Amino acid sequence: MLVGLYVTSILTNIAATNALQTLRTLNSNMERTQQQVSSGLRVQTAADNVAYWSISTTMRSDTDAIAAASDALGLGTAKVDTAYQGMEAVIDVLDEFKPNSSPQKRPASTRGRSSSNWTS
Repeated sequence: MLVGLYVTSILTNIAATNALQTLRTLNSNMERTQQQVSSGLRVQTAADNVAYWSISTTMRSDTDAIAAASDALGLGTAKVDTAYQGMEAVIDVLDEFKPNSSPQKRPASTRGRSSSNWTS
């Protein structure tokens, strides 16, 4: 009979019931906070807050798209730089040929020998 008395006492004790409810609430809040801290996100799923989740999902996809575009621009820049360096190398080689091919800049005695420079 004493066992039933203690159980009834705990079940009807308003202060104990309120304390138990407070502990459950605190535990739930702590679990939610731990999930937010571990993920780094305030709104981790749509169940947390639908509006914020939608906005954050859109922002994440926009950030990923901008990163992809930035990578593509970097590759394009590298290709243009390579083409520019190749063009400069071709200009340097043509500048080396220029004195041999211009008859007006050479003395008259060597003008007839320009074809021999190209064949040798």
